Amino acid sequence: MTAEARTDAVSAESAAAPAPSAAPAPAARAGRRTLGVMLLLTVLGAVLVLTAAGRVWAEGLAGTLEVSVTGGKISELPAGLALVALAAAVAVFAARGAGRIAVGALTVLAGLGAAAAAAAGAGDTAALDAEAARKLALTGSAATGVGHTAWPWVALLGGLLLALAGFLTVRHGRGWPAMGSRYEAPTGGAPVRRPAAAETPADLWKALDRGEDPTAR
Repeated sequence: MTAEARTDAVSAESAAAPAPSAAPAPAARAGRRTLGVMLLLTVLGAVLVLTAAGRVWAEGLAGTLEVSVTGGKISELPAGLALVALAAAVAVFAARGAGRIAVGALTVLAGLGAAAAAAAGAGDTAALDAEAARKLALTGSAATGVGHTAWPWVALLGGLLLALAGFLTVRHGRGWPAMGSRYEAPTGGAPVRRPAAAETPADLWKALDRGEDPTAR
């Protein structure tokens, strides 16, 4: 076989060989990355706020008795709004389009509200005075030697992380996958059917009721 014939044969084999599968689209990879960052920020922010809310924010003396109050006694807002942000992060997977943007905006508001409530509670003494009055069984008693801890600022940081998670949802949420969708997002062609393993148990039961064999799909 001549050199030219060998070259033609190699070229023909190369042309007949199947092309390697295309790598995932950069946009899809970026979407999964930002989704992961959003979830991480939400969990971290909520953990900081909820942990801080259970710690002592202010302490002092009621006569000779030591008194202290936790963040939850000073204000219930930070912990409550952190739970709202956690619920919103779950709702992101069920929402689509404008609904997902609305969920992100709610998370931003919840995070900023938690941060603002934590900042307001950092110097609050009303709850501590009420605790001092309760211990002394007096009306209008005020605590003395009042001191504040750093936990309110930990809660404030957590609230800001939640707000950042909400901003990521507003900015990038439209490109994130949705939970329970039967078709993948289009990538320039027809929607791609998910494998049967991705179907929910409810879908399998419905198929059995119709007399179909779900394992044969």
